[in-house]
This record gives sequence, C-alpha cells and structure tokens, in this order.
Amino acid sequence: MDHTDIVLILCTAPPGEAEEIARRVIEEQLAACVNITPVRSVYRWDGEVVCDDEQLLICKTTAGGSEKLMQRIEAIHSYDVPEILCVPVPEGNLPYLDWVRSEVGG
Repeated sequence: MDHTDIVLILCTAPPGEAEEIARRVIEEQLAACVNITPVRSVYRWDGEVVCDDEQLLICKTTAGGSEKLMQRIEAIHSYDVPEILCVPVPEGNLPYLDWVRSEVGG
C-alpha cells in the first residue's frame, strides 16, 4: 500500500475531561473519530513518581490538520503540559482512510 496522509493524535486526560475534548474536536471537524480508553499512567512530575488513572484519546485526522488539532487540544486541556503525540499511519483500510479525510476536510 502507498503511504497515507492519515495520522493518530494520542493524548491522555483525566476521566470525564477526555470525553469533553473528544466531543469538541469532533464538533469542530478537527478529527474524524476519537476512541477513548482507560489507562494507568506512571510518570515523574515535580521530582515525584506519580500514578494516575487517565483516559487515552486516539484521534484520527490528516497530517495537514494535525497541527491545528494539537493546538486545539492544548488550548482546552487542563494539564500544564498535556501529552499530545502525532503518529503517522503508513497503511490502512482505504475506504476508512477516505472517510477520515472527508470528515476533516481532506
């Protein structure tokens, strides 16, 4: 398969806030779909090891729309330094990839 222009934006958020972020980016057509799944995050913050229950958002969008989506998530997220990662999707089901493009304006 050829390289695609679809990317996944991964972001963790507190339970409850994750769904609000997902709804907003879908309403604003910045993502075609957002999956939300529970995760347990372990990380160092302010010199201490922290364990938190969070939710992972898996947002599907285009490479061309990824920067705007990441900026929007950062603007509405409650964390000082939210985890926002962009992962390319090199292959996938072509009808699904076409649908993602159509939902976020190509």
